[in-house]
Amino acid sequence: MPVHLRPPAAPAAALAALCTCLTMTAHASETPDTPAGPTAPTPPGEQPVGPDGRFVNLDGTTPQGFDALWKWAVVDKLTGRRRQSPKTAPVPEVRPDAALLATPPGPGQPARLTWLGHASWLVQLDGVSLLIDPALGDGLPGGISRNAGPGLSTADLPPIDAQLVSHSHYDHLDLPTLQAVGAPVLGGLRLDRLMQRNGLFATELGWWQSARVRGVKVTFVPAQHWSRRGLFDGNETLWGGFVIEGSAATVYHSGDTAWFEGFAEIGRRFPGLDAALLPIGAYDPAWFMEKQHMNPEQALRAFGALGARTFLAMHWGTFKLTDEPLDEPPVRVEAERRRLGLPAERVRVLAVGETVEVGGAGRSAHPAGPGP
Repeated sequence: MPVHLRPPAAPAAALAALCTCLTMTAHASETPDTPAGPTAPTPPGEQPVGPDGRFVNLDGTTPQGFDALWKWAVVDKLTGRRRQSPKTAPVPEVRPDAALLATPPGPGQPARLTWLGHASWLVQLDGVSLLIDPALGDGLPGGISRNAGPGLSTADLPPIDAQLVSHSHYDHLDLPTLQAVGAPVLGGLRLDRLMQRNGLFATELGWWQSARVRGVKVTFVPAQHWSRRGLFDGNETLWGGFVIEGSAATVYHSGDTAWFEGFAEIGRRFPGLDAALLPIGAYDPAWFMEKQHMNPEQALRAFGALGARTFLAMHWGTFKLTDEPLDEPPVRVEAERRRLGLPAERVRVLAVGETVEVGGAGRSAHPAGPGP
């Protein structure tokens, strides 16, 4: 597919009344910080788009077509070709230490990461509390119920400075959760219109563009995926991951992604990542899912390409989205860890609600609060 490069459109006007909630600046690589909020961020580098003006991956690819979706969702199901597995499975869960999480660590202290299930995380560092891809309700549209978690309800969260949304899919952009929390949103290009319609302030970012949430720098980075919320809006909004930089820790959250060569570039631009939060589930059948998700072995390959200190698994055990058993991904992660000879303390599969600390003087992950 031919790929065209063009500067993205500037985001829509921001909601001025909400901008006071967040001291945030946005900038492209190697450009001065400029105010966000009601003022549009400085345009990022040009984004890859297809001939129809919709976003594409770095290699020009787009998601599976309708014919492939029909084959997997309907034909293979009716003919019994799909792998059969239970809709539920036991997943380790712990009760978070609410008193610990009430106050984020200060500058110079290790970052605190709490897995809330699926791709949802509470990331706390430098006096700032961030939610990433928060989906904390009982289920998802389409009758998909929650198998485990959430680690915290919206009522139990500490005050949140910003909500980071990797892309528009319903298991990552959950409007009821975002609205219940009410904090400003950081997301990809062209997402602001949806946020404004639902009473939320959003700052849009292109790949490699950054914003500041007080002293914490957040950079939107490429991912190998796609976006859609309705029948006709495929790839109209940009998808990606996040690199979060504090004074004593740097954390990468991949969003949804397949394996791609961009992991090495992320690692090159952000050397010494303290933690890589990587998806290990929603991979079966491979012929259909491999263009958009990673299996456990590919996730550990991405971990190596990133050069991160600690691997933290996500995107498994919470929602039954694909054909593999809900509890299979951690088994495959452990088998691959052993095959690669990686130390167990560097490859972590947390319980839902579990908290770890990364960075700081020791620059390694260790428990904070209750463990499994």
